[in-house]
Amino acid sequence: MNRRLIFWIPAAMRLLLVLIGAGVVWYFLGPIVALAAVLGAMTVMLATQLHYLYQLSDWLDNPGSARLPDGWGAWTDIFSRLYKLRRDDEKNQAELTEWLARFRQAMRLLPDGVAIMDDVLFLEWCNPAAEKHLGLELARDKGMRVTNLVRTPSFIDYVVLGRYEQPLTLNLRERKLIVQIIPFESRRQILVTHDVTDAERVDMMRRDFIANASHELRTPLTVINGFLEIAYNQPNLDLQTRMSHLKLMIEQGQRMQNLVEDMLTLTRLESVEHPLRPERVDIHTLLEQIHQEVLALSAGRHQVSLDIDGPDIRGSADELRSAFGNLASNAVRYTPEQGSIALAWRMTEDGPRFIVKDTGIGIRPEHISRLTERFYRVDKSRSRETQGTGLGLAIVKHVLLRHNASLHIESEPERGSTFIVKFPKKAVFAE
Repeated sequence: MNRRLIFWIPAAMRLLLVLIGAGVVWYFLGPIVALAAVLGAMTVMLATQLHYLYQLSDWLDNPGSARLPDGWGAWTDIFSRLYKLRRDDEKNQAELTEWLARFRQAMRLLPDGVAIMDDVLFLEWCNPAAEKHLGLELARDKGMRVTNLVRTPSFIDYVVLGRYEQPLTLNLRERKLIVQIIPFESRRQILVTHDVTDAERVDMMRRDFIANASHELRTPLTVINGFLEIAYNQPNLDLQTRMSHLKLMIEQGQRMQNLVEDMLTLTRLESVEHPLRPERVDIHTLLEQIHQEVLALSAGRHQVSLDIDGPDIRGSADELRSAFGNLASNAVRYTPEQGSIALAWRMTEDGPRFIVKDTGIGIRPEHISRLTERFYRVDKSRSRETQGTGLGLAIVKHVLLRHNASLHIESEPERGSTFIVKFPKKAVFAE
Protein backbone atom coordinates (compact mmCIF):
# COMPACT_ATOMS: atom_id res chain seq x y z
CA MET A 1 0.00 0.00 0.00
CA ASN A 2 1.07 3.57 -0.71
CA ARG A 3 2.91 5.06 2.28
CA ARG A 4 0.88 8.27 1.99
CA LEU A 5 -2.34 6.30 2.48
CA ILE A 6 -0.79 4.46 5.42
CA PHE A 7 -0.02 7.86 6.97
CA TRP A 8 -3.28 9.69 6.21
CA ILE A 9 -5.90 6.98 6.84
CA PRO A 10 -5.14 6.59 10.60
CA ALA A 11 -5.01 10.39 10.96
CA ALA A 12 -8.39 10.77 9.22
CA MET A 13 -9.91 8.02 11.36
CA ARG A 14 -8.69 9.69 14.56
CA LEU A 15 -10.13 13.03 13.40
CA LEU A 16 -13.41 11.31 12.52
CA LEU A 17 -13.61 9.74 15.98
CA VAL A 18 -13.03 13.14 17.57
CA LEU A 19 -15.84 14.62 15.49
CA ILE A 20 -18.22 11.75 16.29
CA GLY A 21 -17.39 12.10 19.98
CA ALA A 22 -18.00 15.85 19.78
CA GLY A 23 -21.37 15.21 18.12
CA VAL A 24 -22.39 12.83 20.89
CA VAL A 25 -21.36 15.34 23.56
CA TRP A 26 -23.21 18.10 21.67
CA TYR A 27 -26.37 15.98 21.65
CA PHE A 28 -26.30 15.19 25.33
CA LEU A 29 -24.46 18.17 26.92
CA GLY A 30 -24.72 21.03 24.53
CA PRO A 31 -22.45 22.87 22.07
CA ILE A 32 -20.18 24.57 24.59
CA VAL A 33 -19.12 21.32 26.21
CA ALA A 34 -18.72 19.71 22.77
CA LEU A 35 -16.47 22.57 21.63
CA ALA A 36 -14.41 22.25 24.81
CA ALA A 37 -14.11 18.49 24.28
CA VAL A 38 -12.93 19.04 20.69
CA LEU A 39 -10.36 21.60 21.79
CA GLY A 40 -9.15 19.27 24.54
CA ALA A 41 -8.84 16.33 22.14
CA MET A 42 -7.00 18.47 19.59
CA THR A 43 -4.68 19.75 22.32
CA VAL A 44 -3.88 16.20 23.40
CA MET A 45 -3.24 15.15 19.82
CA LEU A 46 -1.03 18.22 19.22
CA ALA A 47 0.89 17.61 22.46
CA THR A 48 1.41 13.98 21.43
CA GLN A 49 2.78 15.04 18.06
CA LEU A 50 5.07 17.62 19.67
CA HIS A 51 6.28 15.01 22.15
CA TYR A 52 7.25 12.60 19.37
CA LEU A 53 8.84 15.43 17.37
CA TYR A 54 10.93 16.33 20.41
CA GLN A 55 12.00 12.68 20.84
CA LEU A 56 12.91 12.45 17.15
CA SER A 57 14.90 15.69 17.31
CA ASP A 58 16.71 14.53 20.44
CA TRP A 59 17.60 11.22 18.79
CA LEU A 60 18.77 12.92 15.57
CA ASP A 61 21.15 15.08 17.59
CA ASN A 62 22.84 11.94 18.90
CA PRO A 63 21.59 8.90 16.97
CA GLY A 64 24.06 6.46 18.47
CA SER A 65 23.44 7.37 22.10
CA ALA A 66 20.11 5.75 22.81
CA ARG A 67 17.50 3.36 21.54
CA LEU A 68 14.94 4.73 19.10
CA PRO A 69 11.70 5.84 20.86
CA ASP A 70 8.48 3.89 20.45
CA GLY A 71 5.75 5.60 18.48
CA TRP A 72 1.98 5.64 18.23
CA GLY A 73 -0.08 5.87 15.13
CA ALA A 74 1.84 7.14 12.11
CA TRP A 75 4.89 7.56 14.32
CA THR A 76 5.11 3.79 14.62
CA ASP A 77 5.87 3.50 10.91
CA ILE A 78 8.28 6.48 11.01
CA PHE A 79 10.30 5.09 13.89
CA SER A 80 10.23 1.63 12.36
CA ARG A 81 11.71 2.98 9.12
CA LEU A 82 14.33 4.96 11.04
CA TYR A 83 15.23 1.85 13.01
CA LYS A 84 15.69 -0.09 9.77
CA LEU A 85 17.84 2.69 8.33
CA ARG A 86 19.99 2.68 11.45
CA ARG A 87 20.39 -1.11 11.32
CA ASP A 88 21.40 -0.89 7.64
CA ASP A 89 23.84 1.91 8.46
CA GLU A 90 25.36 -0.09 11.31
CA LYS A 91 25.72 -3.08 8.99
CA ASN A 92 27.40 -0.93 6.34
CA GLN A 93 29.68 0.61 8.93
CA ALA A 94 30.67 -2.84 10.19
CA GLU A 95 31.42 -3.99 6.64
CA LEU A 96 33.44 -0.86 5.93
CA THR A 97 35.37 -1.31 9.18
CA GLU A 98 36.08 -4.94 8.30
CA TRP A 99 37.24 -4.03 4.79
CA LEU A 100 39.39 -1.22 6.16
CA ALA A 101 40.97 -3.62 8.65
CA ARG A 102 41.63 -6.13 5.84
CA PHE A 103 43.09 -3.40 3.65
CA ARG A 104 45.42 -2.21 6.39
CA GLN A 105 46.45 -5.77 7.19
CA ALA A 106 47.20 -6.38 3.50
CA MET A 107 49.18 -3.14 3.35
CA ARG A 108 51.13 -4.17 6.45
CA LEU A 109 52.16 -7.42 4.76
CA LEU A 110 53.31 -5.77 1.53
CA PRO A 111 57.08 -5.82 0.99
CA ASP A 112 56.79 -2.38 -0.63
CA GLY A 113 56.33 0.75 1.44
CA VAL A 114 53.04 2.63 1.18
CA ALA A 115 52.44 6.03 2.78
CA ILE A 116 49.25 8.11 2.37
CA MET A 117 49.63 11.88 2.46
CA ASP A 118 47.28 14.82 2.02
CA ASP A 119 47.65 17.45 -0.70
CA VAL A 120 50.28 19.35 1.29
CA LEU A 121 52.31 16.19 2.07
CA PHE A 122 51.25 15.72 5.69
CA LEU A 123 51.50 12.06 6.67
CA GLU A 124 48.16 10.35 7.33
CA TRP A 125 49.11 6.66 7.36
CA CYS A 126 51.98 4.34 6.39
CA ASN A 127 52.69 0.63 6.56
CA PRO A 128 55.64 -1.01 8.37
CA ALA A 129 57.65 -1.32 5.14
CA ALA A 130 57.47 2.45 4.61
CA GLU A 131 58.51 2.98 8.24
CA LYS A 132 61.53 0.75 7.66
CA HIS A 133 62.47 2.25 4.29
CA LEU A 134 62.09 5.92 5.22
CA GLY A 135 62.79 5.83 8.95
CA LEU A 136 59.24 6.82 9.87
CA GLU A 137 57.14 5.95 12.90
CA LEU A 138 53.39 6.35 12.37
CA ALA A 139 52.50 6.97 16.02
CA ARG A 140 55.15 9.69 16.24
CA ASP A 141 55.11 11.22 12.76
CA LYS A 142 51.40 11.22 11.86
CA GLY A 143 50.34 14.73 10.86
CA MET A 144 53.88 15.87 10.08
CA ARG A 145 55.14 16.97 6.67
CA VAL A 146 56.98 14.16 4.88
CA THR A 147 59.66 16.48 3.52
CA ASN A 148 60.52 17.35 7.12
CA LEU A 149 60.85 13.65 7.94
CA VAL A 150 62.85 12.61 4.85
CA ARG A 151 65.43 15.36 4.39
CA THR A 152 67.37 13.89 1.47
CA PRO A 153 67.89 16.74 -1.08
CA SER A 154 67.04 14.59 -4.11
CA PHE A 155 63.73 13.54 -2.50
CA ILE A 156 62.84 17.13 -1.62
CA ASP A 157 63.62 18.23 -5.21
CA TYR A 158 61.47 15.40 -6.54
CA VAL A 159 58.54 16.52 -4.37
CA VAL A 160 58.95 20.24 -5.08
CA LEU A 161 59.21 19.82 -8.86
CA GLY A 162 56.19 17.53 -8.89
CA ARG A 163 57.40 15.43 -11.80
CA TYR A 164 55.88 12.18 -10.62
CA GLU A 165 55.73 10.44 -14.01
CA GLN A 166 59.16 8.91 -13.45
CA PRO A 167 60.21 7.22 -10.19
CA LEU A 168 63.12 8.48 -8.10
CA THR A 169 66.13 6.33 -7.19
CA LEU A 170 67.01 7.13 -3.61
CA ASN A 171 69.94 5.92 -1.49
CA LEU A 172 68.72 6.10 2.09
CA ARG A 173 69.66 4.32 5.32
CA GLU A 174 72.20 2.12 3.47
CA ARG A 175 69.45 0.86 1.16
CA LYS A 176 68.64 1.59 -2.47
CA LEU A 177 64.99 2.56 -2.96
CA ILE A 178 62.77 3.26 -5.95
CA VAL A 179 60.35 5.99 -4.81
CA GLN A 180 57.26 7.28 -6.63
CA ILE A 181 54.41 9.57 -5.64
CA ILE A 182 50.95 8.79 -7.08
CA PRO A 183 48.23 11.47 -6.78
CA PHE A 184 44.70 10.17 -6.18
CA GLU A 185 41.33 11.69 -5.29
CA SER A 186 41.61 15.48 -5.07
CA ARG A 187 43.43 15.89 -1.76
CA ARG A 188 45.43 12.69 -1.34
CA GLN A 189 48.77 11.31 -2.56
CA ILE A 190 50.34 7.88 -2.19
CA LEU A 191 54.08 7.52 -1.66
CA VAL A 192 55.32 4.09 -2.78
CA THR A 193 58.81 2.77 -1.97
CA HIS A 194 60.40 -0.36 -3.41
CA ASP A 195 63.64 -1.73 -1.95
CA VAL A 196 65.94 -2.94 -4.74
CA THR A 197 69.04 -3.39 -2.58
CA ASP A 198 68.91 -7.18 -2.58
CA ALA A 199 68.02 -7.34 -6.27
CA GLU A 200 70.98 -5.08 -7.06
CA ARG A 201 73.23 -7.26 -4.91
CA VAL A 202 72.04 -10.43 -6.64
CA ASP A 203 72.52 -8.82 -10.04
CA MET A 204 76.02 -7.74 -9.05
CA MET A 205 76.79 -11.26 -7.82
CA ARG A 206 75.53 -12.63 -11.14
CA ARG A 207 77.74 -10.25 -13.10
CA ASP A 208 80.72 -11.01 -10.90
CA PHE A 209 80.09 -14.72 -11.25
CA ILE A 210 80.00 -14.51 -15.05
CA ALA A 211 83.11 -12.32 -15.10
CA ASN A 212 85.01 -14.59 -12.72
CA ALA A 213 83.94 -17.76 -14.52
CA SER A 214 84.99 -16.26 -17.84
CA HIS A 215 88.34 -15.26 -16.36
CA GLU A 216 88.91 -18.68 -14.83
CA LEU A 217 88.10 -20.42 -18.10
CA ARG A 218 90.14 -18.01 -20.20
CA THR A 219 93.44 -18.86 -18.50
CA PRO A 220 93.45 -22.62 -19.23
CA LEU A 221 92.04 -22.04 -22.70
CA THR A 222 94.86 -19.59 -23.42
CA VAL A 223 97.42 -22.16 -22.29
CA ILE A 224 95.88 -24.96 -24.33
CA ASN A 225 95.48 -22.83 -27.45
CA GLY A 226 99.04 -21.56 -27.08
CA PHE A 227 100.51 -25.06 -26.94
CA LEU A 228 98.30 -26.23 -29.82
CA GLU A 229 99.52 -23.30 -31.91
CA ILE A 230 103.12 -24.20 -31.08
CA ALA A 231 102.49 -27.82 -32.04
CA TYR A 232 100.88 -26.74 -35.30
CA ASN A 233 103.62 -24.27 -36.28
CA GLN A 234 106.52 -26.38 -35.03
CA PRO A 235 105.78 -29.99 -35.98
CA ASN A 236 109.40 -31.07 -35.34
CA LEU A 237 109.43 -30.44 -31.57
CA ASP A 238 111.49 -32.94 -29.63
CA LEU A 239 109.60 -35.61 -27.69
CA GLN A 240 110.42 -34.23 -24.24
CA THR A 241 109.06 -30.75 -25.07
CA ARG A 242 105.99 -32.23 -26.73
CA MET A 243 105.25 -34.42 -23.69
CA SER A 244 105.75 -31.44 -21.38
CA HIS A 245 103.26 -29.43 -23.41
CA LEU A 246 100.77 -32.30 -23.44
CA LYS A 247 101.06 -32.64 -19.67
CA LEU A 248 100.33 -28.96 -19.16
CA MET A 249 97.37 -29.08 -21.53
CA ILE A 250 95.96 -32.09 -19.67
CA GLU A 251 96.31 -30.22 -16.36
CA GLN A 252 94.59 -27.13 -17.75
CA GLY A 253 91.85 -29.24 -19.34
CA GLN A 254 91.31 -30.96 -15.99
CA ARG A 255 91.15 -27.56 -14.32
CA MET A 256 88.42 -26.45 -16.76
CA GLN A 257 86.54 -29.68 -16.20
CA ASN A 258 86.68 -29.24 -12.42
CA LEU A 259 85.46 -25.66 -12.75
CA VAL A 260 82.53 -26.63 -14.96
CA GLU A 261 81.59 -29.51 -12.65
CA ASP A 262 81.66 -27.19 -9.62
CA MET A 263 79.49 -24.62 -11.40
CA LEU A 264 77.00 -27.35 -12.35
CA THR A 265 77.01 -28.59 -8.77
CA LEU A 266 76.23 -25.10 -7.48
CA THR A 267 73.44 -24.70 -10.00
CA ARG A 268 71.91 -28.00 -8.92
CA LEU A 269 72.16 -27.14 -5.22
CA GLU A 270 70.38 -23.81 -5.78
CA SER A 271 67.67 -25.24 -8.03
CA VAL A 272 64.17 -25.81 -6.62
CA GLU A 273 63.85 -28.65 -9.12
CA HIS A 274 66.36 -30.68 -7.08
CA PRO A 275 64.98 -30.79 -3.54
CA LEU A 276 66.88 -32.62 -0.83
CA ARG A 277 65.88 -36.27 -0.48
CA PRO A 278 67.02 -37.28 3.01
CA GLU A 279 68.38 -40.74 3.60
CA ARG A 280 70.45 -42.44 6.23
CA VAL A 281 74.06 -41.35 5.85
CA ASP A 282 76.60 -43.93 7.04
CA ILE A 283 79.03 -41.47 8.61
CA HIS A 284 81.71 -44.08 9.35
CA THR A 285 81.87 -45.24 5.72
CA LEU A 286 81.64 -41.69 4.37
CA LEU A 287 84.49 -40.33 6.50
CA GLU A 288 86.67 -43.38 5.85
CA GLN A 289 86.36 -42.67 2.12
CA ILE A 290 87.23 -39.00 2.63
CA HIS A 291 90.18 -40.05 4.83
CA GLN A 292 91.54 -42.23 2.06
CA GLU A 293 91.10 -39.41 -0.49
CA VAL A 294 92.97 -37.00 1.80
CA LEU A 295 95.81 -39.49 2.25
CA ALA A 296 96.07 -39.87 -1.53
CA LEU A 297 96.04 -36.09 -2.06
CA SER A 298 98.62 -35.55 0.66
CA ALA A 299 100.92 -38.27 -0.75
CA GLY A 300 102.64 -38.68 2.61
CA ARG A 301 103.44 -34.99 3.08
CA HIS A 302 101.13 -34.56 6.11
CA GLN A 303 100.05 -36.38 9.23
CA VAL A 304 96.34 -37.13 8.74
CA SER A 305 94.13 -38.52 11.52
CA LEU A 306 90.46 -39.53 11.68
CA ASP A 307 88.33 -39.83 14.82
CA ILE A 308 84.68 -40.87 14.61
CA ASP A 309 82.54 -40.78 17.75
CA GLY A 310 78.97 -39.94 16.83
CA PRO A 311 75.75 -41.21 15.22
CA ASP A 312 74.60 -41.43 11.64
CA ILE A 313 72.49 -38.56 10.34
CA ARG A 314 69.76 -37.94 7.80
CA GLY A 315 70.72 -36.16 4.59
CA SER A 316 72.22 -36.63 1.15
CA ALA A 317 75.36 -38.76 1.26
CA ASP A 318 76.60 -37.44 -2.08
CA GLU A 319 76.17 -33.79 -1.10
CA LEU A 320 77.79 -34.29 2.31
CA ARG A 321 80.67 -36.18 0.70
CA SER A 322 81.21 -33.17 -1.57
CA ALA A 323 81.06 -30.68 1.32
CA PHE A 324 83.24 -32.67 3.73
CA GLY A 325 85.65 -33.53 0.92
CA ASN A 326 86.06 -29.86 -0.02
CA LEU A 327 86.88 -28.91 3.56
CA ALA A 328 89.36 -31.76 3.92
CA SER A 329 91.08 -31.16 0.56
CA ASN A 330 91.41 -27.45 1.37
CA ALA A 331 93.22 -28.39 4.55
CA VAL A 332 95.71 -30.42 2.51
CA ARG A 333 96.23 -27.66 -0.06
CA TYR A 334 96.90 -24.94 2.49
CA THR A 335 98.95 -26.90 4.99
CA PRO A 336 102.73 -27.02 4.44
CA GLU A 337 104.63 -30.30 4.38
CA GLN A 338 105.05 -32.04 7.73
CA GLY A 339 101.91 -30.31 8.98
CA SER A 340 99.01 -32.18 10.57
CA ILE A 341 95.35 -32.50 9.58
CA ALA A 342 92.74 -33.90 11.98
CA LEU A 343 89.30 -35.02 10.83
CA ALA A 344 86.72 -35.67 13.55
CA TRP A 345 83.04 -36.48 13.97
CA ARG A 346 81.56 -35.66 17.37
CA MET A 347 78.17 -35.69 19.04
CA THR A 348 77.57 -32.70 21.31
CA GLU A 349 74.65 -31.47 23.40
CA ASP A 350 73.61 -29.21 20.51
CA GLY A 351 73.95 -31.79 17.76
CA PRO A 352 76.56 -33.56 15.59
CA ARG A 353 79.75 -31.80 14.54
CA PHE A 354 82.22 -32.43 11.70
CA ILE A 355 85.60 -30.85 12.45
CA VAL A 356 88.58 -30.27 10.18
CA LYS A 357 91.61 -28.90 12.00
CA ASP A 358 94.95 -28.15 10.35
CA THR A 359 98.27 -26.49 11.09
CA GLY A 360 98.31 -24.60 7.81
CA ILE A 361 98.91 -21.01 6.81
CA GLY A 362 95.75 -19.73 8.52
CA ILE A 363 93.40 -16.93 7.48
CA ARG A 364 93.34 -13.31 8.54
CA PRO A 365 90.10 -12.22 10.29
CA GLU A 366 89.01 -9.81 7.55
CA HIS A 367 88.78 -12.67 5.03
CA ILE A 368 86.79 -15.17 7.11
CA SER A 369 83.32 -13.71 6.48
CA ARG A 370 83.85 -13.81 2.70
CA LEU A 371 85.34 -17.26 2.31
CA THR A 372 82.07 -18.83 1.12
CA GLU A 373 81.62 -16.29 -1.70
CA ARG A 374 82.06 -17.66 -5.19
CA PHE A 375 85.57 -17.26 -6.59
CA TYR A 376 86.73 -15.40 -3.49
CA ARG A 377 90.38 -16.11 -2.81
CA VAL A 378 92.58 -14.91 0.03
CA ASP A 379 95.72 -15.36 -2.07
CA LYS A 380 95.05 -15.70 -5.80
CA SER A 381 98.57 -16.78 -6.70
CA ARG A 382 98.53 -19.55 -4.10
CA SER A 383 95.08 -20.67 -5.25
CA ARG A 384 96.40 -21.18 -8.77
CA GLU A 385 99.27 -23.24 -7.38
CA THR A 386 96.85 -25.47 -5.47
CA GLN A 387 94.59 -25.89 -8.54
CA GLY A 388 91.52 -24.65 -6.66
CA THR A 389 88.42 -23.48 -8.57
CA GLY A 390 87.33 -20.91 -5.98
CA LEU A 391 83.93 -22.58 -5.65
CA GLY A 392 84.64 -25.22 -3.02
CA LEU A 393 83.47 -23.30 0.04
CA ALA A 394 80.49 -21.89 -1.88
CA ILE A 395 79.44 -25.50 -2.50
CA VAL A 396 79.96 -26.27 1.19
CA LYS A 397 77.74 -23.33 2.13
CA HIS A 398 74.85 -24.40 -0.10
CA VAL A 399 75.06 -28.05 0.94
CA LEU A 400 74.89 -27.06 4.60
CA LEU A 401 71.95 -24.71 3.95
CA ARG A 402 70.05 -27.64 2.44
CA HIS A 403 70.81 -29.67 5.60
CA ASN A 404 69.93 -26.87 8.06
CA ALA A 405 73.57 -26.86 9.14
CA SER A 406 76.10 -24.04 9.48
CA LEU A 407 79.84 -23.53 9.05
CA HIS A 408 81.93 -21.98 11.81
CA ILE A 409 85.53 -20.97 11.07
CA GLU A 410 88.30 -20.34 13.58
CA SER A 411 91.70 -19.37 12.25
CA GLU A 412 94.94 -17.67 13.18
CA PRO A 413 97.53 -16.68 10.55
CA GLU A 414 100.57 -18.99 10.43
CA ARG A 415 99.09 -21.25 13.10
CA GLY A 416 96.27 -23.07 11.36
CA SER A 417 92.51 -23.19 10.94
CA THR A 418 89.55 -25.11 12.30
CA PHE A 419 86.41 -25.60 10.22
CA ILE A 420 83.40 -26.81 12.22
CA VAL A 421 80.20 -27.99 10.57
CA LYS A 422 77.32 -27.78 13.04
CA PHE A 423 74.22 -29.94 12.51
CA PRO A 424 71.02 -29.60 14.57
CA LYS A 425 69.93 -32.39 16.91
CA LYS A 426 67.08 -33.33 14.62
CA ALA A 427 69.60 -34.31 11.94
CA VAL A 428 70.49 -37.46 13.93
CA PHE A 429 69.09 -40.58 12.29
CA ALA A 430 66.57 -42.38 14.50
CA GLU A 431 65.81 -46.03 13.95
